[in-house]
Amino acid sequence: MGQCYGKSNLTPENEVTAAERATVGTAMAVAGSADVPLSPLPVKGTPARASPWPSPYPHGGGVTPSPARGTPRRFFRRSFAPPSPAKHIRASLAKRLGHAKTPKEGPIPEEEAAGAVAPEQSLDKSFGYGKNFGAKYEIGKEVGRGHFGHTCYAKGKKGELKDQPVAVKIISKAKMTTAIAIEDVRREVKILKALSGHEHLVKYHDAFEDANNVYIVMELCEGGELLDRILSRGGKYSEEDAKVIVLQILSVVAFCHLQGVVHRDLKPENFLFTSRSEDADMKLIDFGLSDFIRPDERLNDIVGSAYYVAPEVLHRSYSLEADIWSIGVIAYILLCGSRPFWARTESGIFRAVLRADPNFDDLPWPTASAEAKDFVKRLLNKDYRKRMTAVQALSHPWLRDDSRPLPLDILVYKLVKAYVLATPLKRAAVKALSKALPEDELPYLRAQFRLLEPNRDGLISLDNFKMALVQNATEAMRESRVVEIINAMEPLAYRNMDFEEFCAAAISTYQLEAHERWEDIASAAFEHFETEGNRLISVEELARELNLGPSAYSTLKDWIRNSDGKLNLLGYTKFLHGVTLRSSNSRHK
Repeated sequence: MGQCYGKSNLTPENEVTAAERATVGTAMAVAGSADVPLSPLPVKGTPARASPWPSPYPHGGGVTPSPARGTPRRFFRRSFAPPSPAKHIRASLAKRLGHAKTPKEGPIPEEEAAGAVAPEQSLDKSFGYGKNFGAKYEIGKEVGRGHFGHTCYAKGKKGELKDQPVAVKIISKAKMTTAIAIEDVRREVKILKALSGHEHLVKYHDAFEDANNVYIVMELCEGGELLDRILSRGGKYSEEDAKVIVLQILSVVAFCHLQGVVHRDLKPENFLFTSRSEDADMKLIDFGLSDFIRPDERLNDIVGSAYYVAPEVLHRSYSLEADIWSIGVIAYILLCGSRPFWARTESGIFRAVLRADPNFDDLPWPTASAEAKDFVKRLLNKDYRKRMTAVQALSHPWLRDDSRPLPLDILVYKLVKAYVLATPLKRAAVKALSKALPEDELPYLRAQFRLLEPNRDGLISLDNFKMALVQNATEAMRESRVVEIINAMEPLAYRNMDFEEFCAAAISTYQLEAHERWEDIASAAFEHFETEGNRLISVEELARELNLGPSAYSTLKDWIRNSDGKLNLLGYTKFLHGVTLRSSNSRHK
């Protein structure tokens, strides 16, 4: 069933230059070993490292030539240094998998490995789960296998699930050779148990253990993996059929993100159909790499599947947006039958993810709708700040359906928090920007405002934000402490906000920059700012607004007009990005 994909082993093949080794070399910890195929799984008879989909790029070279403008082709063709010890990669693997699973390059340096792996005999492999699995369930045939265990068909013997078919993920305790591996299992069960109630999320029933294994009992999905259906269609969906798939993926991911859960391994293998029917629903599975994440937290451990990993994961600083990138890769595959980033080696894949742009020039992209291309591009933006959220993607013109309600978006809380903590000048700047919003951005904002249930006067306050979170809360939201974001929004307790101000508070300058009409939007916004918010400002005051020191004065001078001492257009657009919180102390995580 594809539910047992764990953290992969690795045998590095190629290394990059010293300047890039810190990023690409570290990233190699994501990929599979020579005996663990890269994801997606290749079709039968295909070499382990080949793509099951044809590439739209010319063949040859370690990395497929990229249409990325400004990336010299020779960058991909120069010879690379032989494999290096890559201490940080191997130490990371040692912590998660144990010494026995480290790459075959040599021993882990002692200073890196010290304390990374506890002696196996000292590991506590008692989870506190029920001990009576055999009394409650009868195991059947195996239906899936992964690195740490396998998934079997089973049937309930007693209780609510008597005679009901279920799936049982069986994880071997013998393979839990590190404290991190044990914690991964605990967290997977905790997340599955805490996330409940979404139609496209696999249903969790129970967890058991004995001396040898952990058993996770879940709903049985008998329709096979999304990957199998993609391959059965020759690797490509029509736009209308692709929309059905993407809508379900975005819906469940938006739910997870609101609860403060990042999946970190979204790929076609991890979406199962409930039945063999063509119109069967999909379920998201395998939370073995997932984690709880606070609203302002950044993660740094490299996990995932090579073809779907986001650039910021390779840079070891990421959040919920990494899942959105993976959805963009899946959408690209669905629409054109080829991966956006592909190479013959793991290091080549990562260089492509970091350096190349997806090809939208070759067939079938010229015949695809403009909305479909824009949709995928806004998910596969290398700047994570410019990507749409899952909820915003659901409201994109390619998918928009006014009869389908949108879920609450956690991004709104993050942006409103920044707005209420901002200086008056920053609030004036974003208010001007909100007045220049294109019409296609408004349906999302209107939907989010309605979800906050404004009072009869059309106003919202802190209580509205609190109630909306409470109404959508699961145990996962409490575990990830998402509700704590309300504490930083305390200034709203003493004021009300109408829709116009909400628009100003809930828009992202970075996301608007990804809009094809950004220059027109910025110019129109600056005209509003000139009329309503622009004022005399010194270089010193501007530096204080941006929390910058005297070393930035020479740059900031170019942002201020000599004629009247006010911000010019360049200064206005740059200022929109600036850090303008009243105190740097309020920014700690």
